[in-house]
Amino acid sequence: MEHPFINNLDSLTTEQLGSKISELHKKLGIAYRTGNGYLCDQLRMAIESYTTKHQQKMAELNKPRDGDDDAFKSKIDIS
Repeated sequence: MEHPFINNLDSLTTEQLGSKISELHKKLGIAYRTGNGYLCDQLRMAIESYTTKHQQKMAELNKPRDGDDDAFKSKIDIS
């Protein structure tokens, strides 16, 4: 479940998203140690929101572009 108050993450880069996820994990550890269950739930939802957007951006970076498929086919010939 994503956090309802975290909107528009499109403007963040993958590096910014990664550092925010890391920061939220540190805060989650503190919340666990203090026994604040409500805060843990909120942080987990925020982490999920940032992680989902990070995965989407990484998938966009790794998908093949138009015409790239043909370039690789001419380089690798196993027949």
